[in-house]
Amino acid sequence: MGNRSHSNAGHRAMNALRKRGGVHASEKLALKTGAHTTHHAVVTADCLDLLSRLPDGSVQLIVCDPPYNIRLAHWDDHADYLAWASKWLAEAQRVLAPTGSLALFGGLQYQAEAGSGDLLTLIQHLRKHSSMLLANLIVWNYPNGMSAQRFFANRHEEIAWFGKTSKYYFDLDAVREPYDEATKAAYRKDKRLRPESVEKGRNPTNVWQMARLNGNSKERVGHPTQKPREVIQRLVRALSYPGSVVLDFFAGSGVTARVAIEEGRHSVTCDAEAVSREYLKKQLGMMTVARRRATSALAYEVRDGLDQSHPVFRRAEPAVLNDSGIGAALNP
Repeated sequence: MGNRSHSNAGHRAMNALRKRGGVHASEKLALKTGAHTTHHAVVTADCLDLLSRLPDGSVQLIVCDPPYNIRLAHWDDHADYLAWASKWLAEAQRVLAPTGSLALFGGLQYQAEAGSGDLLTLIQHLRKHSSMLLANLIVWNYPNGMSAQRFFANRHEEIAWFGKTSKYYFDLDAVREPYDEATKAAYRKDKRLRPESVEKGRNPTNVWQMARLNGNSKERVGHPTQKPREVIQRLVRALSYPGSVVLDFFAGSGVTARVAIEEGRHSVTCDAEAVSREYLKKQLGMMTVARRRATSALAYEVRDGLDQSHPVFRRAEPAVLNDSGIGAALNP
């Protein structure tokens, strides 16, 4: 059976709109304020405790890399995975803005290696119990990994991208892959193609070929399931905009906060393990002098805890917090 996206009327209409120089309604809804200083709250708490403190519709992008329930550590073992996950999935939908997106990492579990759920379980749950829309199933394909003898060696993980509504924000131009000069020259001769589109580059598709982090990778900060900065960067660039709020309530290695700083977004990151703060300090330390110089106009503040001065509260009535959460800034 052919791919229905090839004959989708909505896709054809969107392509026609772009050719006329128009923009999607989501780009009009997005409040692209930018920010001279971005603010980054770092919280040590259970994810549900943090989510209960956030206003409705206050977050543009949620980067969610939950435990895969493969019993990798004490935090990765849930007797009823779906019962636990359904709670934070419902809260995630509540806090997303109408233009917002959830990028949900996960894997498919094989040979009864794990407990009571995986990404397929979560996708099926959302299809039955959520109004969010599955925009893409992204296949993160990596060349490196463990070998296998009784099955084909695994070389991919999935990222399920859900839009809060049909007005989800998507900036394709921010993540296009440039053509090499020979390809550009050939495409410029094709009168069916717009020269400006050729210059912008290609859609990276929903198959992302990016290496995993090896044990000796320079990006490593110590977290066992750390995701590459390159993967998080593409999500942040495509699904959020400068000055918007990015949330990660399974912060782990701290890479989401780092990318938010580098890309001029605000962030709220949370992890139940206090060691996540140390991982973030390492991430900030790895931000190179050249990168800091390139983003010198984007000053940032990293705070220990969350209070009502954070931009996540700017679009809604302030929430009543259990504690102020303000402490000394984290320094690399």
